[in-house]
Amino acid sequence: MSQQSPGKKRGLSRPVEVVRAELLKDPETKRIADAVGMKLEDYVELVLEYAQDKDKEPMLNVVSDEELKANGFPVHTVEEVGEFLVAGAKGELPGQGNPFAKSEFEGSKGDASGKPSLNPTGEVAKAPQDEAKRQELIDQLKKDKGSGGPRG
Repeated sequence: MSQQSPGKKRGLSRPVEVVRAELLKDPETKRIADAVGMKLEDYVELVLEYAQDKDKEPMLNVVSDEELKANGFPVHTVEEVGEFLVAGAKGELPGQGNPFAKSEFEGSKGDASGKPSLNPTGEVAKAPQDEAKRQELIDQLKKDKGSGGPRG
């Protein structure tokens, strides 16, 4: 293992100007900046600050609920925070988008007995066909083809 000298910062291997330009052009970076409520340029500078010094720890301030209220910030319950984290994991937060929403798929709830069923009513349901939506999904598959990496 190599030892880093205490005064030397570990950071980017490419020039910061190149990385800055890439981040400013990247639509995902813009989406994240919007989601956290920052201007794109400010968000990129913050990202670069941490990217240039891998040993820098993020600043974390712990304040009481009373101090938050006094400064005009909303105070959330444990349940609300939990719901927020679950929504984030599901991709349901504003600005995240939902890549599965285009399929308009809705899972069946099964029959009344609570047991899963592939065909709870015994009838074969015909899904409505939207040719434009179908072609959009096919085009998306063609565009993304090969981006999933090697498969089993």
